[in-house]
Amino acid sequence: MSVTKPRFALVTISGPERNLLNPEVMAKVGSDLIAADKNNDFAGIILTGAADAFCGGLDLAGIRAGGDPIEYARSLASLLKIFPKLTKPVAAAVNGDAVASGGSIVAACDYAVSVPTAKIGSYEVAVGVWPMVAQVPMIARLGAKRAMENIGAGEPFTAQRSLEVGLVNRIAEPSQLIHATEEWLSLAARGGAANAGRTFFYELAEMSYEEGLDAALDKFAAQFKK
Repeated sequence: MSVTKPRFALVTISGPERNLLNPEVMAKVGSDLIAADKNNDFAGIILTGAADAFCGGLDLAGIRAGGDPIEYARSLASLLKIFPKLTKPVAAAVNGDAVASGGSIVAACDYAVSVPTAKIGSYEVAVGVWPMVAQVPMIARLGAKRAMENIGAGEPFTAQRSLEVGLVNRIAEPSQLIHATEEWLSLAARGGAANAGRTFFYELAEMSYEEGLDAALDKFAAQFKK
């Protein structure tokens, strides 16, 4: 009996220089993620960067040239809010450096596979800026201690250190990056319609232990109702 291989949407961050983020770029990534999530042809989403970089963070030069910093920050926050609301698993294929807000996007994904040479995480402190918005997914993914190891020092993690702290799940050579990411998503895709529960997973992460157990009761029973 043949087994149908799941299909995955490919969303690409494509911006100036190292795929820097401006409001237009962030809006495009967000709309592409939402469209892929609604498309029943896809069992999951792969997020990667154009060319040889994943994402270099916010376009600070654009802000210094007259861009509204509030607009940039709001656009980033709006993009990051999309990830926990997706009903399908999303994996980052980190094809190059994912720094500053690029690191926060990796942290917002369910899974991540990185090339060995990628730097991942914040560097803002090293240039005199604290990553007020970008730190939120890093703290949520890594916990305060691990996140501060990166954010407080302003030194992005190597791919190996990212693997050790849980920011990425696997390291793969560039030629195998997408394949390795698809393999990881294939495991997640086995849940099928049950993957809609990932949104509740992220809601639980914000609850206390007892609140989570109480909220889970109805969610559990709902899976068996027809």
